[in-house]
Amino acid sequence: MSGGPGEAAGVSGRDAETAPAHVLVVGATGMIGGLAARALHRRGASVALAGRNAERLADRARLLGDRPHRAFDAYDLDGCAGLAPWAARSLGRLDCVVVAVGVAGFGRAELVGDAAAEHLMTVNALAPMAVVRGALPLLEAGGTVGVVTGVIVDAPPRGMADYAAAKTALATWLGVVGREQRARGVRVVDVRMPHLDGGFAARAVTGGPPTLPPGADPEASVERHLLAPLAGGTERNR
Repeated sequence: MSGGPGEAAGVSGRDAETAPAHVLVVGATGMIGGLAARALHRRGASVALAGRNAERLADRARLLGDRPHRAFDAYDLDGCAGLAPWAARSLGRLDCVVVAVGVAGFGRAELVGDAAAEHLMTVNALAPMAVVRGALPLLEAGGTVGVVTGVIVDAPPRGMADYAAAKTALATWLGVVGREQRARGVRVVDVRMPHLDGGFAARAVTGGPPTLPPGADPEASVERHLLAPLAGGTERNR
């Protein structure tokens, strides 16, 4: 990775003005969510963190100044839906929700078992949907939701049918929700994150990754594809 957090997400006057003030970051123990939480904190946002790994979550919350944090399980959809109400209580209000959860899966369709297919759909689609569903009633005009899908939605390769199906389902849902929320002044940003260097593919729930090209720089990509659209006005970022 090139440079440190301050280089990719430095605090300028404009950043301080445009960073959402009270933000829930879901997936804060992962690479994308962790980078987003750290950058938002550096810009002056008040962040609440949610993640799967309780120990890592507590460490990251401590490093950001003992921020509110809650562990959750993506299979607990009621728990996912309850994250935004918890964050709103903890922060006093909620202006923005960032959702960066997911798991990869590889293999020809006939080789992917039903349990693995269900896992991919739950973690990559149903869990993020539940988080957003729970957040929408709490967001007022000017509120923003940013959810990471991925470039796999635009060009799904062979050997990733179930993984691509889950991400595409999420992207389709986000597109409709975004149109529904527009009249309320709430933006829903579909973040088509590129392939990153970070080992995500190596932690697949099933199968092994194909030969992949070098990934993009994580910090620069989080800045460009996630944080900039949240501060700007786009509803999809590639």
